[in-house]
Amino acid sequence: MAIEFNIEESKKIKGVYIITPNISTDLRGNIWTSFLKDEIEKLLPKGLYFKHDKFSKSCQNVLRGIHGDYKSWKYVTCVYGDIFQVVVDCRKNSSTYLKWESFDINKDNQRMILIPPNMGNAYYAKSKEVIYHYKLAYDGEYLDAKEQFTFAWNDDKININWPTNNPILSDRDMLSEN
Repeated sequence: MAIEFNIEESKKIKGVYIITPNISTDLRGNIWTSFLKDEIEKLLPKGLYFKHDKFSKSCQNVLRGIHGDYKSWKYVTCVYGDIFQVVVDCRKNSSTYLKWESFDINKDNQRMILIPPNMGNAYYAKSKEVIYHYKLAYDGEYLDAKEQFTFAWNDDKININWPTNNPILSDRDMLSEN
């Protein structure tokens, strides 16, 4: 059945979870479950739940991020295409401060990543087109871009090994606020 998945905490950054679904494939294609409320929300602090979903569409060579805030949990995946997903630990009191972890997410694995608050979230579009999905859980109102933190994609303090040296960027992603 395609409703089960494996949940594993990152070995690099405490609090980040990698969710790998059981993908059921037959001659028609495949099917998998991306979210089971009782299984995923038990990883959140008590009383917190997912409030809304977002999708973004990007063309090849687009790099989005590194963005985050101090209260939102993000449950992210690529539902179409192939991405290089990055999570950066932005907790100043953490032993892994400014350390990063990357994940290839595509049709072959369909992984989901649960990212806690105080983490930078970014991805690079490796395929011609990608559709990125994220669910957000937070207390109170949503913190939009002006209330989030941003690091430059090529910040020397973080030193991410991106699959490109010349990505397509927004103005926000070219400049560091930190």
